[in-house]
Amino acid sequence: MRSHYCGQLDSSLVDQSVTLCGWVNKRRDLGGLIFIDMRDRTGLVQVVFDPDQQALFETANKLRQEFCIRLTGTVRARPESQVNKSMATGAVELMATELEIISRSEPLPIDFNQQVSEEQRLRFRYLDLRRPNMNHNIQFRAKVTSAVRRFLDDSGFLDIETPMLTRATPEGARDYLVPSRTHKGKFFALPQSPQLFKQLLMMSGFDRYYQIVKCFRDEDLRADRQPEFTQIDIETSFMSSDQVMAVTEQMVRELFAAMLNVDLGDFPRMTWHEAMRRFGSDKPDLRNPLELVDVADLLKDVEFKVFAGPANDPKGRVAALKVPGKAEAISRKNIDEYTNFVGIYGAKGLAWMKVNDLAAGREGIQSPVLKFIPDDALNAILERTQAANGDIIFFGADKATTVAEAMGALRLKVGQDFDLVSDEWRPLWVVDFPMFEEHEGRLHAIHHPFTAPVGVTPEQLKANPEEALSNAYDMVLNGVEVGGGSVRIHNNEMQQAAFEILGIGKEEAQEKFGFLLEALKYGTPPHAGLAFGLDRLVMLMVGASSIREVIAFPKTTTAACVMTDAPGVANPEALAELNVAVTVKDND
Repeated sequence: MRSHYCGQLDSSLVDQSVTLCGWVNKRRDLGGLIFIDMRDRTGLVQVVFDPDQQALFETANKLRQEFCIRLTGTVRARPESQVNKSMATGAVELMATELEIISRSEPLPIDFNQQVSEEQRLRFRYLDLRRPNMNHNIQFRAKVTSAVRRFLDDSGFLDIETPMLTRATPEGARDYLVPSRTHKGKFFALPQSPQLFKQLLMMSGFDRYYQIVKCFRDEDLRADRQPEFTQIDIETSFMSSDQVMAVTEQMVRELFAAMLNVDLGDFPRMTWHEAMRRFGSDKPDLRNPLELVDVADLLKDVEFKVFAGPANDPKGRVAALKVPGKAEAISRKNIDEYTNFVGIYGAKGLAWMKVNDLAAGREGIQSPVLKFIPDDALNAILERTQAANGDIIFFGADKATTVAEAMGALRLKVGQDFDLVSDEWRPLWVVDFPMFEEHEGRLHAIHHPFTAPVGVTPEQLKANPEEALSNAYDMVLNGVEVGGGSVRIHNNEMQQAAFEILGIGKEEAQEKFGFLLEALKYGTPPHAGLAFGLDRLVMLMVGASSIREVIAFPKTTTAACVMTDAPGVANPEALAELNVAVTVKDND
């Protein structure tokens, strides 16, 4: 139906006849001439209708925004004074000779030129996707996946599909369950990830696997979560963690160079413990210059229990956050707001200290807790934090986990509030995670129960699980975890030991993971892998604030599709075939 796309028209086509298909982006009637900007997925081009062609002009007079049309015309150069430098096709225009209105459009329920609520945008997503920035995001995503496939194909990886209907396994989040009609009373689960299947592929001899795959998790949502999301899933055999990191780092570096003309350079590495100590986060944003400084050892003997309690608790922490030069800019109102903010993360309060005049000693310090801190401790804190006149120092004192979470969040908020975050790309690898973490009296896997520990036997792991490090690694970019992976357990004894520590007994392990444990008996190769969150990666690359901006048809924060009104009610006949009865409980 067409010879060219709108965005392809340029000076090389002057005096040629072309046929385009697309939509009316804008219509203007100026002094007897009708102009339209015609749009398709490649861009815009200006079209002119001459009133001397009466029938054509009358048809053009009926055009309105978003009419779908097909037209033929002659490309002509625009006068130098009329070149539109804001359009890629701005040096030319099309003089129309034929026009067909393929379909008309009613007045739009959303205005492309105004702020529209996200619910309206998602309700009319097929229209929202016509907007230039959404069109760009979706096309950009397609180019990213193509580039990833080319890199992995060229690197010897095989694209292998894994099942969508599988068995429910305890991997952290709730599963989406699918009732089986042919197996009464039983359910499939949609995969949270292809984790076990990609390990089985390594055991099957396919030593380099990848898949760009949908995953499903029934969990509470936020800006970078969806009930269904996409992973770039990678698994290898006979490769160390260093080698996996090297090949995936190269992939991301080449991707940024090709798509954004950005050189990310070599990615630094940081241990989990260092990241938590300096930034209060296992995905630190290195563009923010603020850092946490531990001062518990300086406050063990003070009479102020708010400090002394955590300082003397092996599981406690007292950390200082210095904000250079902002003592005057941060008012008491700001401090109260920051106190309420850290309370969201479980902090009971927020101590602070303004450094007005170091030379004046104690008299040059302003703080409601100053009277509780002796001179030697005060001087040591100022020295360790490298405080200077005009600085303000915030203090967090509580359980180490609470301090890290609250002060890490405060670090990010203060950095944003005072424009301290630099405009650059700062990637890194976070490595040497703890194998397990304690929650409600039980140990849980930091990553997943198939992650291998570093340098211990099964007996040593069981004897001291809380000190064990996992052979895991996360790729972090500008404070966002874009990918994570690990070396996997490849022998039955170690896997059984990990299950035992996690409270998964032999019977439960056999019931839920029997196929994996059985496979581990038959010459399992050492293997390792990594999964990237494609949605998050593209979100960062296009500068969006939510992954919904880079997914064609996303769900809302309540995991609903307002466009199709999903999820919906199943009809009784379908439920009867599935042997499912529905009981709706009152939330109260």
